[in-house]
Amino acid sequence: MTTQELTKKDFIAEGDVKWCPGCGDYSILSSVQTVLPSLGIKKEDYVFISGIGCSSRFPYYMATYGFHTIHGRAPTVASGVKIANPDLSVWMVTGDGDGLSIGGNHTMHMMRRNMDLKVMLFNNRIYGLTKGQYSPTSEKGKVTKTSLMGSIDSPVNPVSFAIACGATFVARTSAANPKHMQETLKAAAAHKGTAFIEIFQNCNIFNDGAFAKYLNKDSKDAENLFLEAGKPLLFDNDTKGIVLDTSGAEPELKVVENTGDTSKFIRHNPNVDSTTMPYLIGQLGIEDANFPTAMGVIRQVARPTYDEILYEQENEAIKQKGEGQLKDLIYSGDVWTVDSAKTAKS
Repeated sequence: MTTQELTKKDFIAEGDVKWCPGCGDYSILSSVQTVLPSLGIKKEDYVFISGIGCSSRFPYYMATYGFHTIHGRAPTVASGVKIANPDLSVWMVTGDGDGLSIGGNHTMHMMRRNMDLKVMLFNNRIYGLTKGQYSPTSEKGKVTKTSLMGSIDSPVNPVSFAIACGATFVARTSAANPKHMQETLKAAAAHKGTAFIEIFQNCNIFNDGAFAKYLNKDSKDAENLFLEAGKPLLFDNDTKGIVLDTSGAEPELKVVENTGDTSKFIRHNPNVDSTTMPYLIGQLGIEDANFPTAMGVIRQVARPTYDEILYEQENEAIKQKGEGQLKDLIYSGDVWTVDSAKTAKS
């Protein structure tokens, strides 16, 4: 930790920010730069890692250490940075295409290992950098340059994916709601382990209005379910709520009117180890449009991190066998001696 007084300006890199005017990425960048000074971490201990895509220009605009890596491989580089220096605060920036298509395999293993990384996935439901092809999160029927008659793919729900992979912190927020986004970023920063945040981000050039229903005055109250630990799942100005109906053959979630008795509604508990309820909550509004979409921290559980366990093993090995020498390791197995004189003669 540091006693140095940091401000937002300390995290603003020199040079122009080169995103399209009106892009939601500007809001995310500003929110991150606003939050970091409040975390009590030294500026030189921050590292931002990205893959490829519009979102992945992020490290250029942060006055911190960082890497702009290759497509889909940000999780591997970020994991390596954290293992090499576990004292660093490592943040990974990716998009729905970079993180869930080209890099889906790497993202999955990063989360199941519970690497101590903060992961921001910018979801604009389109490939923006390559000019508007449908992405893993594009809705079924989406007409794009690569789906002229509408996409026939079932979209990936990033939150469901993260929970299924075992991520210990899973949240959703929106670039159009900076206050909520900053609160979510602070919660992620405080978490020990993989903190995965899906951020709804509008691409006003190639997919404008993808998240309009969450913003429009006439629909936003009914479409957003803002989560608070210990609070009932209420929305639409608390006029409606979500209950678990067990009267049928299978339990199911239902929306019912709030008549004043909130005891019947599900109370949000992100700290439960079971993934069942977080998974169901994460699907609301995405898998079934009759529900609002959950915004906020959906899951947050404590579990040993990969880097912690790795260093425990290393310390135990040193305790049992001593520090060791690289030369001893090199010569520990079969060794061949090449006689350069005989080789040259032959």
